[in-house]
Amino acid sequence: MKIAIVGGGIGGMMGALYLSRKGHEVTIIEKEKRLGGRMNFVERDGFKIDEGPTIVLLPEMFQELLAEAGISKDQYELVLCDPLYTIRFNDGKVYTKYPGTERQVEEVAKVFPGQEEGFRRFMTEGSQRFAIGKSAFLENSFVQKKDFFTPGNVKNLLALKPQLSVKQLMSRYFTDERLQLAYTLQALYIGGDPFSAPGMYSLVPFSEHEHGVHYLKGGYASIVPLLEGKLQSLPNVTIRKERTVKRIITENGTAKGLELESGREEYDAVVFNGDFPAVSSLLPDRKSKKFIPSSACVLLYFGLDRVYDEVNVHQFFIGNDYAKHMKAVFSDRQKPDDPAFYTFHPSKIDETLAPEGKGVLYTLIPVPAGSEVDWANEKEWIDGIIDRMEELSFPGLRDAIEWMEVRTPADAEAFGLFKGGSFGIGPTLFQSGVFRPQVKPFNTKGLYAVGASVHPGGGIPIVMQGAKLLAEQIERDLLSERRGS
Repeated sequence: MKIAIVGGGIGGMMGALYLSRKGHEVTIIEKEKRLGGRMNFVERDGFKIDEGPTIVLLPEMFQELLAEAGISKDQYELVLCDPLYTIRFNDGKVYTKYPGTERQVEEVAKVFPGQEEGFRRFMTEGSQRFAIGKSAFLENSFVQKKDFFTPGNVKNLLALKPQLSVKQLMSRYFTDERLQLAYTLQALYIGGDPFSAPGMYSLVPFSEHEHGVHYLKGGYASIVPLLEGKLQSLPNVTIRKERTVKRIITENGTAKGLELESGREEYDAVVFNGDFPAVSSLLPDRKSKKFIPSSACVLLYFGLDRVYDEVNVHQFFIGNDYAKHMKAVFSDRQKPDDPAFYTFHPSKIDETLAPEGKGVLYTLIPVPAGSEVDWANEKEWIDGIIDRMEELSFPGLRDAIEWMEVRTPADAEAFGLFKGGSFGIGPTLFQSGVFRPQVKPFNTKGLYAVGASVHPGGGIPIVMQGAKLLAEQIERDLLSERRGS
């Protein structure tokens, strides 16, 4: 088949690799000057730091999917973060997470005495839920809704506790509100509200202990040139950058090709790899569906004249009222007054990111998507975040800053992210699993989709898994078509 992929994000690149290995002729059409989508570096004066994702979760899945696409383990290096990260609460309490169970039990006993048995139950039951979730949901698509609503699948779904929020589920293990928070904030990794995201997303904090939090040496975005180099080596793959698709051409319920500024191009199948709600702009005859966006972020990038060796690579700082922060982000859609935030200081374990003796630092503050906040005029608010960083963990930070860059939800929306949300559509109950857009999202022959807003969801390894599901679906459809003829 002759297949066009609209967008060269991770889903599009991995999809192209899988499809090319099946013998298809694949063309990636990317509007930007580079591939990778939201995986990119901020680079300046010999410094570089990941612009988007930082934490590598599910390392075995990550490595297996890359291997299936033709990228071997010896082409990149994953580094286990040990400790995983630190959470600093507003009352001064500090909770550190570690790989595995036993060291974490010791930490729970030290910081939250009396909660140890709850943590052990969380890990035991999390292991059972993870096995169910991976095989029943991550590794399957649900193009036909009837394939999902079987007695076995409904039983599996109920085992993941979707009727409970992550917060409600964690309250069954921990009585201390701070420890509950420590195992719910991970819903923010995919732009979800920890107070309302379905309990199935508790698999994320379980996986951190079970599989570890890893760092990709050289930065997460260094995977992009690796994938691009592999694609360029394949005779049946074409990459075209700085090309804008104006329309996906459909006739009689079948995708026929694309309309570009240069004219019409015919294809046997079309894959959309933008943020999924934007597909409606390329299908003017299709009524757009209403989606709830994920949370957005204000991102601060720093080049520093030093490395803070005494801090952990990943840290979370909790404000005075975490529930109020989440309400501002997900309900009120207002700027949070006293927000929690996350810092990433990879220079502690990777000297390749900055000139000798210097370092990089990244700060992420969850904020609302689709709000009316004029982020360009919030310098005082940003200065307040920097003051807190300096006070709580990075002494002398202001003097250490050689340069700083800021990215806001307005920048994300201009790039093409739905309402400026950073993680695709939100992981609500009715935007998860069978209810999320699928790799074959419409009853249109030859039209497919992949990316963070498409099942199985956000997070780099999960988007990669989505690309595998995409290739499998195209193969199934091609086989069905051959049998029918």
